[in-house]
Amino acid sequence: MQEILVLYYSHRGSVRALAEALALGVHQVPGMAARVRTVPRVSTVCEAVESDVPADGPPYVEPADLQECVGLALGSPTRFGNMAAPVKYFLDGLAGPWVNGTLTGKPACVFTSTASQHGGQEATLLSMMVPLLHHGMLLLGLPYSEPALNATRSGGTPYGASHVAGVDGSAALTEDERTLAVALGRRLAETARRLGGAR
Repeated sequence: MQEILVLYYSHRGSVRALAEALALGVHQVPGMAARVRTVPRVSTVCEAVESDVPADGPPYVEPADLQECVGLALGSPTRFGNMAAPVKYFLDGLAGPWVNGTLTGKPACVFTSTASQHGGQEATLLSMMVPLLHHGMLLLGLPYSEPALNATRSGGTPYGASHVAGVDGSAALTEDERTLAVALGRRLAETARRLGGAR
């Protein structure tokens, strides 16, 4: 069984819901499984401030997760059109895997959530892609052959899965948002499986 690393940070649960939908899509591909991981919060001076083990949800990501995965789905809430500090802090610490080419040639996708409809989803997704390109990853988006991409009136972009959570963060994933997140996870797993077969 090969594994896709579904790695995210979630403040109110919206990005976690997207991560779970992506993981479901990964599991729909024979021979593929999702390894769901998160990153700890950081303080205002950019230091990890959580205990070594999260109180609930998936465990924190470890270097072995990056090495062992055959693909990566990276998720973050939007902060003024950019990824949240915990995700940036994690990515900034990947000099070793970058030098070693740990992620080179592996497929990747990104996902996000915003409070408002025009809250910077696409800018955030693009900002998350840049470091992955530096790692030599092969980026995937959502094609318009996915009917929900044309139908959605909430989240969902060609750059990656997304969700409009509302100002209080309480809105659940819409059917289209969930469908697109599942489709993105499935597409990532299918691509990783094809690339693995070609090696």
